[in-house]
Amino acid sequence: MTSSTPLNLEQARFNMIEQQIRPWEVLDQAVLSLLAAVRREDFVPPAYRALAFVDTEVPLPEGQCMLAPKVEARLLQDLHVGRHERVLEVGAGSGFMAALLAHRAQRVTTLETRPVLAAMARANLQRAGIANADVREADGSKGWSAEAPFDVILLSGSVPNVPQALLDQLKVGGRLAAIEGQEPVMRAVLFTKVAERQHRRVELFDTVATRLDGFPEPSRFSF
Repeated sequence: MTSSTPLNLEQARFNMIEQQIRPWEVLDQAVLSLLAAVRREDFVPPAYRALAFVDTEVPLPEGQCMLAPKVEARLLQDLHVGRHERVLEVGAGSGFMAALLAHRAQRVTTLETRPVLAAMARANLQRAGIANADVREADGSKGWSAEAPFDVILLSGSVPNVPQALLDQLKVGGRLAAIEGQEPVMRAVLFTKVAERQHRRVELFDTVATRLDGFPEPSRFSF
């Protein structure tokens, strides 16, 4: 199979950016350049490498998934991470989103409840030479109060709704992005902390993503 040749990989990466990501209103040149530079295929499990640049969630161990490339790109663009900022990610997965964030931020702490994924993310980030991202095995629904407050928090998966405990770990002026809701209707949202205990919420786009661990589902009444 020739699809693993460097030329074809670069063509597939180019096509992903031009055909999936740009049409999704990702026009920030710094974000596009980053997606061209960080090797997504190195963060995909070997069995699914052919899906590295496809417009889909890529399966990870234990029923988890990487977000679709255009969703990753859009969240990265909408968070406007700065070089001086400290970022908390909930749901390390394969480590790819942490890698993207680390290129833009001062420091990234990424939380992962599943040991097999935490180990995978750690190994992938190390192999990619990224020194400013730490993977912690922890329940992300509680955030990471030891290092709070953060400039940016990203939930790399879906939740029923964003818990107040996470919003409380933002600095004033900080941003939190998440995918909220129930299938089949979920929505990416961006919270900005405008004052202590006061947040502005903006809806970004509709999408569907795999659930993050540890976030309680709302009770369903049956009659």
